[in-house]
Amino acid sequence: MKIVVLGTRGFPNVQGGVEAHCENLYPCLVKQGCDVTVITRRPYVDLGVTSYRDVRLVALNCPQNKFLEAFIHTFKGVLLARKMGCDILHIHSIGPSLFVPMAKLLGLKVVMTHHGPDYERKKWNGLAKLVLMMGEWKGCVFANEIIAISKTIADHIKKNFGRTANQIPNGVLIPQQIGTDGALKRFGIEKGKYILTVGRFVPEKGFEDLVNAFQLGAGSNFAGYKLVVVGDADHIDKYSTKLKEKANQVKGVILTGRLTGMPLQELYTHAGLFVLPSYYEGLPIVLLEALSYGLSCLVSDISSNREVGLDSERYFPAGDVDTMAKIIVRFLARTQALEEKDLQIKRISEKYSWEKISAETFKVYKKICM
Repeated sequence: MKIVVLGTRGFPNVQGGVEAHCENLYPCLVKQGCDVTVITRRPYVDLGVTSYRDVRLVALNCPQNKFLEAFIHTFKGVLLARKMGCDILHIHSIGPSLFVPMAKLLGLKVVMTHHGPDYERKKWNGLAKLVLMMGEWKGCVFANEIIAISKTIADHIKKNFGRTANQIPNGVLIPQQIGTDGALKRFGIEKGKYILTVGRFVPEKGFEDLVNAFQLGAGSNFAGYKLVVVGDADHIDKYSTKLKEKANQVKGVILTGRLTGMPLQELYTHAGLFVLPSYYEGLPIVLLEALSYGLSCLVSDISSNREVGLDSERYFPAGDVDTMAKIIVRFLARTQALEEKDLQIKRISEKYSWEKISAETFKVYKKICM
């Protein structure tokens, strides 16, 4: 079965939830007998890497512009997919799904994965939101099959478009615990004495709220702890510049930039607490990753985070800086038992296995090709 994939910037080592999703999903599908080609965006990938774990990578040029790149790349990508020939074109996210009808007119069978209503993100202006809503409508109406990464998204599709989506979540690889601490030494932090958060520098991640909460609790409450923020902006803008300026003014806040591989694994392994203060998520892979390390996690009270099923006391209202600071103080004083960590890792490994997720995705492919 030949699969061509669009809607991701690419991989390996490209920042983003969709990117992490595709990086882990498609090698598993190759093991199940699929021939997979992912059409990547040239500005984001290493052009010397043309395959990854037996997944073929084809870099296609596009402008590095948050308003135009997905539109232009997907248009060119659909034409390339038609030329290459495939059994299924798998399109990720609602923006690229604007071209699902075009792909169908060209004779392609299309699976669309809905990662969330992106028009709810604060970075988009009115016109961009309208285009994204149009993409969602076209994808949900015209795709042969739809995959939703969460129950919340599946319910949204059923309510608004009358389609029953295949509910298949994001996944996570259970990591090996790492004893090294090179990244900690590099950034001047101690094992167990820092709060960690990971993600893109965009308004909906709520990182500015977390910095403010850390500043509010600094001094005696957060004595000895630092706040480590891993990530950066895809495109430099007013928000990301403002966030960096704010973070650099608060003592104890460390911006690492984008990290992958062992440095990121070390920071997950040795963190004292993980906090995700988002206003919007599809199903956050960074939260699943933190849980897979057995980390104590605190998250904003939004529907996608609720689906992960943490204890109710670990949720705080999105944007409520005072409550966030108080909950962080409470959990910094609480030691997580080894048995609790082991149970958490076991639950995550059973529910969010990439092997299980790829098997469910393969079933969707077979439905179309029968």
